[in-house]
Amino acid sequence: MSDEMIDRVQRLRLMVFDVDGVLTDGTLYFSEAGAELKAFNSRDGHGIKMLRQSGVEVAILSARSSRAVEMRAAELGISLLQQGTADKGAAFDDLVARLRIPPAAAGYMGDDVVDLPVFARCGFAVSVPEAPDMVRERAHHVTRTPGGRGAVREVCELIMRTQGSLERVVARQPA
Repeated sequence: MSDEMIDRVQRLRLMVFDVDGVLTDGTLYFSEAGAELKAFNSRDGHGIKMLRQSGVEVAILSARSSRAVEMRAAELGISLLQQGTADKGAAFDDLVARLRIPPAAAGYMGDDVVDLPVFARCGFAVSVPEAPDMVRERAHHVTRTPGGRGAVREVCELIMRTQGSLERVVARQPA
């Protein structure tokens, strides 16, 4: 990892995640009754919990609204949840202003062109490998693991490892 990348990651106090294509594999499931279903990766969830334990705040920012996302955020202890946000750049600006942190202290993980305004504002932009070229080209880091299949866990561990908190957090996990 380059010195610039290390500096970006060490500054992080907040990590924001998109949902579809990042916390999920991007597939949208609908029941015959019209209920929307989403599949979340348990290892991603544990990575988020560990990242929060390390002292990095976590938020979810999604253009879509879903009760499943509300439930998953609550299960993971994430209170910073913004859904149904057409202008993700403005939502990101509001979030960092509310937390009183500079944009450079916030990272964002997204997978599509609607995420590019946040990529341009944040200190550490992350994409998944299956994102369009124009998204991957603007990311500071592209995960090896696909969205919804452990990419979030990969990023959480990268942040903790770079900030020197991974071993401390792992040691505090229940046996």
